[in-house]
Amino acid sequence: MDAALLALAAVWGAVTGLLIPRAAYRFAVEPDEPWRTACPASHPLTGPARGWLGPARCAPCAAPAARVPGTPGPGTPASEAPAPQAPASEAPAPEPQTTDTPTPPAYAPTTLAPLVTALACVALAAATGARPELVGWLALAPVTVLLAVVDRRVHRLPDPLTLPLAAAAVLLLGGAALLPGHAGSWTSGLLGGLALGGFYLLLFLINPNGMGFGDVKLALALGVALGWYGWTVLFVGGFAGFLFGAAYGLALVLLRRAGRRTGIPFGPFMIAGALTGVLLGALAG
Repeated sequence: MDAALLALAAVWGAVTGLLIPRAAYRFAVEPDEPWRTACPASHPLTGPARGWLGPARCAPCAAPAARVPGTPGPGTPASEAPAPQAPASEAPAPEPQTTDTPTPPAYAPTTLAPLVTALACVALAAATGARPELVGWLALAPVTVLLAVVDRRVHRLPDPLTLPLAAAAVLLLGGAALLPGHAGSWTSGLLGGLALGGFYLLLFLINPNGMGFGDVKLALALGVALGWYGWTVLFVGGFAGFLFGAAYGLALVLLRRAGRRTGIPFGPFMIAGALTGVLLGALAG
């Protein structure tokens, strides 16, 4: 295995993973609320792509607390420090104010996002090798991790992520199919997207309370990725998602942290199942 390829995949996953916490914070809102445009301290989120790309904390929040006037700085010699002034009265002096603003947990850096994204990219690179479809897998992986984070927080899969993800999967794998050395079929990928998306649509129509329409849209992209390697991989990846979700729900019930009717975000398990199927398909390709 080419060590340089694995290193590039790890760096790509880590760098893109560092951009996930800010985007997840902005997307993690209730359906009737607009996307967030400011941090919890009301600082406008600025930067590339209208503030969607950037570090987890905005610049004002990441800056150190302002030094109180009249106090020596860290590099000021003791001899040059101003002499303490005698208090005007015996009343205790008020404590100095600082500009530190605690960051709510929802905006705290997600330390697992870069690690998970890097591990996923390395696994995809190791299984796929230097085949053309690897470019598609590496491009799609950070978006799927972002979707998993958002769905875990607010049980929502936003359209600005799921629909472009499906279109990107079709285009990227279509481009890979034009290059020599690929190990999949673009036609079966398209059919896989329709099949898995149609299956989830049927589940949604049967039980709208148990399956969100965002899961249906996500299934389109995952079906294209799984179908690239054939119908067997599509079945394995789709079934693995249900298996992972059922195991998680059962564990919550056994630990008495949820009941039988407690809703759980299904997107992360769909994505984990699809990753499992793609890895198996790439290894067999």
